[in-house]
Amino acid sequence: MADSQKTATLTFGDKTVELPMHSPTAGPDVIDIRKLYSEGGVFTYDPGFTSTASCDSTITFIDGNKGELLHRGYPIEQLAEKSHFLEVCYLLLYGDLPTAEQLEDFEHRVTQHTMIHEQMQNFFRGFRRDAHPMAVMVGVVGAMSAFYHDSTDIADPWQREVASIRLIAKMPTIAAMAYKYSVGQPFVYPRNDLDYASNFLRMCFSVPAEEFVVNPILSRAMDRIFTLHADHEQNASTSTVRLASSSGANPFACIAAGIACLWGPAHGGANQACLEMLREIGTPDRIPEYIARAKDKNDPFRLMGFGHRVYKNHDPRATVMKQSADEVLDLLGIENNPTLQTAKELERIALEDDYFRDKKLFPNVDFYSGIILDAMGFPQSMFTPIFAVARTVGWISQWKEQISDPQLKIGRPRQLYQGSTSRDYVDVENR
Repeated sequence: MADSQKTATLTFGDKTVELPMHSPTAGPDVIDIRKLYSEGGVFTYDPGFTSTASCDSTITFIDGNKGELLHRGYPIEQLAEKSHFLEVCYLLLYGDLPTAEQLEDFEHRVTQHTMIHEQMQNFFRGFRRDAHPMAVMVGVVGAMSAFYHDSTDIADPWQREVASIRLIAKMPTIAAMAYKYSVGQPFVYPRNDLDYASNFLRMCFSVPAEEFVVNPILSRAMDRIFTLHADHEQNASTSTVRLASSSGANPFACIAAGIACLWGPAHGGANQACLEMLREIGTPDRIPEYIARAKDKNDPFRLMGFGHRVYKNHDPRATVMKQSADEVLDLLGIENNPTLQTAKELERIALEDDYFRDKKLFPNVDFYSGIILDAMGFPQSMFTPIFAVARTVGWISQWKEQISDPQLKIGRPRQLYQGSTSRDYVDVENR
């Protein structure tokens, strides 16, 4: 709500425009520029929307300077340590932590929707075997609207709820099937007696020829990866979901749009880029060479997985992820894996180096998640699909919030036009 005591005055040329200001519960005040064009005849220019609030929200808050990430007011460190992914899903979707009865009901509803329509298996088989799993997920999730007509009416609150549960429940199954298809193995059906993370790991790594038991340490690490990636405020993919939603598109199309945006290496591919860097370094004895290159402003090499665009201090998710990384590596061992040996040594050196400490280049969540997923046996092509599984609940929560917002308008960014304005058409024979 606008603070009646606060306004901003913008003067340009012979015009002066009074703009109301809004005070959030946390974070900086914002200037409301919605009437700037009608009253002043000008637009603002903000490439990347890095200084523009596109919406108001009650879901997630980030303070990059403090290294703080809150979901509905709860610090991510507490949620990752004391909670689990489906409980965090409930919190993001409904605004409060569930009672024991509410959590049991929510987990039951999700579990009952983990299978996908049997006909969709034919859709998978239409892709080439070497198709990237993200390409498969974009197509399959978008196609869900062709199979689940009873949950595409965004004006119906019940259909929105059903679509939300379906997407959260089926996304691990779709991601696991995309992986199985890429490696030429049979699809594995979900098991309703397993928890969310264990079920996903089983669908990825089990085969019909033998029994498969999920290690609880790996399951807990997977659950933490999901939890720590569940939502991250108005990032690129979330903004994409909101923009698609503003046109009235069905929920499956909106989430498919989010997956497509997440596919970009600057967004969801950060942990993959980190692992590629570790493999480029190769062995621990080459780390000093690359540390020196990272400090050289004239060298294009950059340490991936260190620092963060949003967090100007430590990444609060990284502390929890480091604990999981240590547990997984202790379980699986790194003696015969030079990439993991390099990661551990690089982490140690960087944390002790004054250059990185002064610049606050601490290992971030992508550094540790890439190490964990690699140690578990996931190929790099699956890193971003796993991110998509985790982020689905954040996208859906933001989508539901936007649909219920009385201020909802179709997104229509403006532009600073720099092209020609006066050209006459010439017939082709005279050109």
